[in-house]
Amino acid sequence: MIKLSGVIITYNEERNIEKCLQSLESVVDEIVVVDSFSTDSTKQICSQYNVKFIEQEFLGYIEQKNFALQHASYDYIVSLDGDEALSEELQKSIIELKSHWTYDGYYCNRYNNFCGQWIKHSDWYPNKKLRVFDRRKAYWRGHKIHETIGFKDSNSKASKLKGDILHWTYQTYSEFNLKTEYFSTISAQAYYEKGKKAPFWKLWVNPSWAFFKSYILRFGFLDGFNGFVICVQTANIAFLKYSKLRELHKNN
Repeated sequence: MIKLSGVIITYNEERNIEKCLQSLESVVDEIVVVDSFSTDSTKQICSQYNVKFIEQEFLGYIEQKNFALQHASYDYIVSLDGDEALSEELQKSIIELKSHWTYDGYYCNRYNNFCGQWIKHSDWYPNKKLRVFDRRKAYWRGHKIHETIGFKDSNSKASKLKGDILHWTYQTYSEFNLKTEYFSTISAQAYYEKGKKAPFWKLWVNPSWAFFKSYILRFGFLDGFNGFVICVQTANIAFLKYSKLRELHKNN
């Protein structure tokens, strides 16, 4: 039977970290938390559990997550953010997996909670993520905020587990607005560093398509008012990203 390391990065996650730890403690053989010097009670909450707690200044999402992987004792990883937890069904799937690990990695659906509502449509579900993997075969990669698990070998194979990663996202509309500004700024900077352009037509075509795809084609309207808010912000992120990219090109 293999042994698993649960690996988490955190910063000011007192609202959610206990749910995350509780969902992991009966599943994995150790829990590693890499914290970016939280100013709330995240560290205190973690101290109540059997956790390897490491403080590290934030290196960037990708770099911080790869740093955390290096401090795991075991090669088989369950990777979560501090605002995520394993559903009961996913806990059972991973426990069964310990006896018959077959693939190099395993995908799970992520189920997002927005302002107290579980979102079942738009681009938010099923939000497939590869979070259970062999760190000898996979690593975090991407650019800025768009981090994903990538395999080192193109011949690596992945399967899918039953159950969901439960994700508590924004609990207020104001929080969502602030994060939209933040992530659009980082995305614009990432695009600028890659040399991407922002022609005027992208400021209306890309947001319009983003809204139509998430609200109509992916049934975001079935999630009611919150579904509408999410799809509007999906379009808004696209608009802000390209408008800020135009500004970067203009000023540099």
